[in-house]
Amino acid sequence: MTTSTKSVRFVELTSTAMRALLADDLAAARAETGYELGDAFLTDAAKWLWQYRVDQMAADPSSIGWLAKLVLSEPGVVGYAGFHGPPDAAGMVEIGYTVDPQYRRQGYARAIVTALLELAASKPEVHTVRASISPTNAASLATIAGFGFLEAGEQWDEEDGLELLFERPV
Repeated sequence: MTTSTKSVRFVELTSTAMRALLADDLAAARAETGYELGDAFLTDAAKWLWQYRVDQMAADPSSIGWLAKLVLSEPGVVGYAGFHGPPDAAGMVEIGYTVDPQYRRQGYARAIVTALLELAASKPEVHTVRASISPTNAASLATIAGFGFLEAGEQWDEEDGLELLFERPV
């Protein structure tokens, strides 16, 4: 497995914090999380994700703990990550991550993927990890290279369009 020289850790992003971000209330989100959050948490894409995750947690409380995490490293919060939900019936989880633009191309994405794979491996109910990536997203395709992901097909996502599916055992 490819490793990164960067070190990251995760802190749960609560629905209270996500609701504050949806309301453009960085001060309340910072108070809830205890961390300095930047404008990357207020983009349209981020807000779409926060709303989706808040709704997901309300509909399926078992998803809490799997979905949204702050990514912390030496400079502070460098992004957010998590799984798309708890493991499905076959034990598959899908990873998702975003690196704050000011920290891109510094090894944080690889560190995040490493940490997500380690987290998945620590859960006995997880057997497979999936990543879905647009065929035009060269950065994400390069990020997962070397982690043992194999192309497993493709899907059409209503939000993102065509995505290539990659999977690897835990």
